[in-house]
Amino acid sequence: MISATPDERIRTILRWTLAAIYAAAGIAHLWVPDKLLAITPSWVPFAPQVIFITGICELAGAAALVTKPLRWWAGVALAAYAICVWPANIKHAIDGIALPYISNSWFYHGPRLAFQPVLVWWALYSAGVIDWPWRKLR
Repeated sequence: MISATPDERIRTILRWTLAAIYAAAGIAHLWVPDKLLAITPSWVPFAPQVIFITGICELAGAAALVTKPLRWWAGVALAAYAICVWPANIKHAIDGIALPYISNSWFYHGPRLAFQPVLVWWALYSAGVIDWPWRKLR
């Protein structure tokens, strides 16, 4: 039996944690789409359908992230997804839209908006797409 390296263990923990987060978000998109419709920017066409599709994408991305043959693609897709939903997070913050179980203060919104690039990195790193910042320089 080959033991995992510390880097592999960290990636595994990050990968399963991120998969759980995206699975929960996907369930929320399917369970309470009307709440998420409130934070969807007005320029998004077919917003109810987009919310449904994004919920399916989050669930599929979560499953793919923990499936070795699909992991790399899931990391790329979830990183792109995190960038694409940033406008909804900005609208949520600026408009001060109340959502169940989420604080409607800048103590939540500020860190949440600042954390979005971390989600992009997290998806890419946990899927093995990138090694930064722990790659040794040659």
